[in-house]
Amino acid sequence: MTKPSIDAGGDLHEPLYEVMSRISLEIVDVAELIERLEPLLSNGRSTEFLASPDHMRVMQGIDLAVQKARGLASFIDGIGERLDSGQLIDITTALNLITLEDMKRRLKASIHAPHSAELYQKASGDLDFF
Repeated sequence: MTKPSIDAGGDLHEPLYEVMSRISLEIVDVAELIERLEPLLSNGRSTEFLASPDHMRVMQGIDLAVQKARGLASFIDGIGERLDSGQLIDITTALNLITLEDMKRRLKASIHAPHSAELYQKASGDLDFF
């Protein structure tokens, strides 16, 4: 990853392909969080529940959401890989629209933070109030 450049006007610019790569990673993280819902809904507690058409629609919806998220991540990666490394972008305004601080940190170029799916897997019963 290259360092963001600062032009004479003080604007922070970084390669667009790197920004797109970080966005793709966030989408994959969302897919992993969604995938973790499936075992909660299919733990075999009730055969009636598992045989329910409504339950099956929910399960299929979760599966579709994961497939779509992974597909979007791959699509964004594919576009990003073909971008000229000289294409720079300032993401400051876009970052200000994000309300989740951990996501905002991961999307910034100079900061590495663990993804949500990793954090929640290790949390082991911890509870965040928001």
